[in-house]
Amino acid sequence: METGNHSCGADFILVGLFQYGQMDTFLFTVIAILFAVALIGNITLVHLIRLDKRLHTPMYFLLSQLSIIDMMYISTTVPKMAANFLSDTKTISFLGCEIQVFMFFNLAGCEALLLGFMSYDRYIAICRPLHYPVLMNWKFCCSMVASAWSSTSVNALVHTMYVFQLPFCRSRIVNHFFCEVPSLLPLVCEDTSQYELTILVSGLVVLLLPFLAIVASYARVLVVVFQMGSGQGQSRAVSTCSSHLTVASLFYVTGLSTYTQPHSLHSPGRDKVVAVFYSIVTPVLNPFIYSLRNKEVMGALKRQMG
Repeated sequence: METGNHSCGADFILVGLFQYGQMDTFLFTVIAILFAVALIGNITLVHLIRLDKRLHTPMYFLLSQLSIIDMMYISTTVPKMAANFLSDTKTISFLGCEIQVFMFFNLAGCEALLLGFMSYDRYIAICRPLHYPVLMNWKFCCSMVASAWSSTSVNALVHTMYVFQLPFCRSRIVNHFFCEVPSLLPLVCEDTSQYELTILVSGLVVLLLPFLAIVASYARVLVVVFQMGSGQGQSRAVSTCSSHLTVASLFYVTGLSTYTQPHSLHSPGRDKVVAVFYSIVTPVLNPFIYSLRNKEVMGALKRQMG
């Protein structure tokens, strides 16, 4: 009973990405710039898709959903991380840690599924163009987005409720820059091996399956494009698919390396560096890789600028 009260009553202390010291102001500036770039890029993309009727298609609808997720996703971790660089106390409340875990699980999972749905959209558009209006109608698009949000919300809620009923009877120091489940488990004073197996299964379903679907979709797209024999179309398809796969791989591979490894193989230093890629770098790159290199989006931007 005493352990349970202690577990729910005390705050956590976030160690941060690096040891806090004389470079805090510089690191705060870097993180703040990345955060601003991510917000500006994603807000611009959502605004363009909303205003330009030429972008009112299933592909850009899914892209706007990705931008909304990215804005919420990076806002879950970066503001607290940046504030800690300028604060003497690096604490986060028990409730704040719960909210952070739930939001991160939910948004990361939703992004993983949505990237898979976007690759399916490109596969249908290029490989089965005559069936595209039927297979990718608005009702189906809304159903995909709703299923992504609902399924990952349930998954995040289950994990959050389970983790925070465990007894945190050891040190309250979290060796991370935000509350992430793998970094919280070392603070638990009971065996978590069975729960780690559950995390492994969740990681394989939410991360590995969509990633395999993306690789298969783009592989099929490249085969179809090369069969058409158009040199310009081939180079454009290779450029598009390679850039998309690069960003997707950055997100999925780094996420899988964290959520599919046993607890004994985790290294706090490596985990923090890896987490930077799927929690900060990916939301910054997505709006530029998926849209601002796109002629239709650039055309919409020019039209809005007069």
